[in-house]
Amino acid sequence: MTSEFQIQGITAAELAAQYGTPLYVYDGDSLRGQFTTLRELLHPDLEMFFSLKANPNVSVCALLASAGARAEVSSLVELRTALLAGVRPGDIIFLGPGKSEQEIAACLDEGIYALVCESFGELVLIDAAARERGMIAPVLLRVNPAFAVKGSGLTMGGKPRQFGIDEERLFAETDLVKTYPAVRLVGVHAYLGTRILDEQVVVENARRIFALAERLATHLDFPLEAVDIGGGLGVAYFAGERDLDPAVLAQLLNPVVADFLSRHGGTRLLLELGRYLTAPAGTYVVRVRYVKESMGEWFAVADGGTNHHMAAVGIGSFVKRNFPMRLLNRDGDGTGPWHVTGPLCTPNDTLGKAVELPELRVGDLVGVLRSGAYGPSASPVLFLSHGHPAEVLVDGGRSHLVRRRDTADDLLRQQIRY
Repeated sequence: MTSEFQIQGITAAELAAQYGTPLYVYDGDSLRGQFTTLRELLHPDLEMFFSLKANPNVSVCALLASAGARAEVSSLVELRTALLAGVRPGDIIFLGPGKSEQEIAACLDEGIYALVCESFGELVLIDAAARERGMIAPVLLRVNPAFAVKGSGLTMGGKPRQFGIDEERLFAETDLVKTYPAVRLVGVHAYLGTRILDEQVVVENARRIFALAERLATHLDFPLEAVDIGGGLGVAYFAGERDLDPAVLAQLLNPVVADFLSRHGGTRLLLELGRYLTAPAGTYVVRVRYVKESMGEWFAVADGGTNHHMAAVGIGSFVKRNFPMRLLNRDGDGTGPWHVTGPLCTPNDTLGKAVELPELRVGDLVGVLRSGAYGPSASPVLFLSHGHPAEVLVDGGRSHLVRRRDTADDLLRQQIRY
């Protein structure tokens, strides 16, 4: 029995031989399982929207869409990706604090379910674009609440933010509906935090957002057709953390959803999921190029680094902590502290610091696990002009190249010598 890393019976060595390194590998069974397990447990009226920002690969989106996921997008390309992946326009929402006129126009032309409006200035643009088209634009108001619930890795509301419109500003409005005649307010959106690992925090967020939505709809006098309770469901990366228990989450959240629906039957309820769906499915695979000792410490210098996996640096954390890592291609003897670094000319290019790994050799494959979210698309892939890595999806026991790696010609083609 070997401990060699496999995905659906395919070894990391086979994948590396076929597609080269560095590469990202996604397990289709894991992607599908994360979605369907939660879908089967949650209240059936709570719709699950995949946040493409976590992993905008069209094949990842298509797999989740085939399982029933809707889509939350935040750019023109993400919108086109969701449509290409097979998501119906009526199951897409578009959010973001800095939407362009082109993006607003595309949302209206495609007929998506709703634009999530984050400022009064944006309302002006949406109203104007809708009037030009002789249509009424469906809008969810993103609220920056006056409250915050503790327990998230990154707080997104309850303090000065570029996201949403402050709660007090909205409650100071009296004729918002009449001011923008080409806009139809359909509901309320709030997103309070991310990387939440406590079921009670998710439930308390939902409870308070439902109450806020009810009060705001009454104050502004619009029908509450939809409420987006955000999401922020996290996954465990580091020592001392635990994954959310989907059964516990559903047991606590479903009664809150049912209570709201008892007063607002027919209201569309949205839950956004990004990291939760894709992170566990992904492995970043790098090959060791050099092994060296420096002042008593051992380094494995690999062919990929933080140019593809900036999250491994600990962005957003006060303390650098390692993602889970392992030797992929063979059994190893003993363990010791290894610094696993990339090819970049910066000391920050460290995938793992003092990681307990078997003795590493040139040619070994090392995997950064739980890397299916905020990988290359959230990393400086053009630093030192290394470009984007290959991405591979394993599904049905077969591997599929779902993004080819950048070549030198790809990178130079975009440049213009004057």
